[in-house]
Amino acid sequence: MKSKMNIKSIFIMAIISLASMLFINISLAANTGIINVNVANLRETADAESKILEQISLNQEVEILEEEGDWYQVTYNNITGYVSKELVTVNANPNSTEENQVSENSTEETNQVNENNTTENNQTNTTGGNTQTGENNQGENAEEIELGEYKISADTKLKLVPSINAIDVIELKADETVQVTEIINGWACVETQTTKGWLRKDKLKKDEPAQETTTETTPEAQSPEQQPAPETPIKTQYVNSSSVNVRQQANTTSSIVTTVTLNTEVQVYSEENGWSRVKVNNVEGYISSSLLSNNRQETSRSQATTRKSSSTKTTKTTKTQTTAQTTSVPASGNGSSIVATAKKYLGYKYVYGGSSPSTGFDCSGFTSYVFKQHGISLSRTAAGQYSNGVAVSRANLQPGDLVMFGKSSINHVAIYIGGGQIIHASTPSTGVRIDTLTSGYYNNNYAGARRIL
Repeated sequence: MKSKMNIKSIFIMAIISLASMLFINISLAANTGIINVNVANLRETADAESKILEQISLNQEVEILEEEGDWYQVTYNNITGYVSKELVTVNANPNSTEENQVSENSTEETNQVNENNTTENNQTNTTGGNTQTGENNQGENAEEIELGEYKISADTKLKLVPSINAIDVIELKADETVQVTEIINGWACVETQTTKGWLRKDKLKKDEPAQETTTETTPEAQSPEQQPAPETPIKTQYVNSSSVNVRQQANTTSSIVTTVTLNTEVQVYSEENGWSRVKVNNVEGYISSSLLSNNRQETSRSQATTRKSSSTKTTKTTKTQTTAQTTSVPASGNGSSIVATAKKYLGYKYVYGGSSPSTGFDCSGFTSYVFKQHGISLSRTAAGQYSNGVAVSRANLQPGDLVMFGKSSINHVAIYIGGGQIIHASTPSTGVRIDTLTSGYYNNNYAGARRIL
């Protein structure tokens, strides 16, 4: 009898060991993850200062081998290294179904030997099923954020790019209203009245709709953006700059509807607060009134010279007056040429470390490339370019000057184009674009300027 009991015990232990081995092998199977930022550095060790082995692009899949503190050890393109956990979204274990099957099979075999294990195994499977359902529900909640208007759920920092380690643009307060314009994984690109940047989706909440009232809104009470355009324009004007953005709303942070060039004819419907509501090429939007003129601009240098000479003879301008007129020109021909070259690349993509149209640009790569087209070499980084050329005050900025930004250190550079505006390689979501220097992030983080020419 005792011998039979020993054989039975050995058989039970063998079954349990086999099930454990199968579970261990399955649990050790590597998970996979997806890179959730535009560029993630694969480093040699779990250290932000260690050697970079490879750069992994957004949405690329990596094989996760193990965890080490705040890092994952991963394999990508047959290269093994470390990536910060914040930059990886872990996929569900692809072997979860197989694991459940093994667990069930092990349970059935164990039940044949000892019926007392049935209840315990069923409870374990039930708990596992509930956990999986909870994870799926969380995934569904994470996808509820869509494009549109939201409120900030709690005080948070707006980031320059979609990364937890990115530069802080501005602090947003709870219940502040923002407009979501783009979503990448767990990040949302939002616009406020003054600036634009990235934050985690869990910092957003849907604004409760206001209760409808029966009081009708009169046309006089509507905002200019709500009023329908009149049937006929109040006047016709022409674009007076080489490249002008037509925006969806009357502010410099609004979305760009289209871009128009010098001497493009526009129909003006109204003017308010320095902006003109226009229609051009069957597209309606807003253009800064300072960028429009009643007459087309002369484009020929010879015509301009002839007109100036004729005006001088007619009014008998003295030599001193002529000299004064010449020195009042706001920028040299070289500065204007730099601006013209920079505007050729409006809309080109932002790529960290990029310095050419074929690869894309980062901020200092863009300025270096533009000046290189005019035979001028700049340092490769924004901080390095702060030592190029000579210092110039903000009040004396001219087109073609480099403008630097950063609170404690220089971390961004742009080219001043005049009229309080800059052109630069901004963020991965916007690329090369034009922004205002007189408000928002760039006004608050202005660090200095350098004249290269």
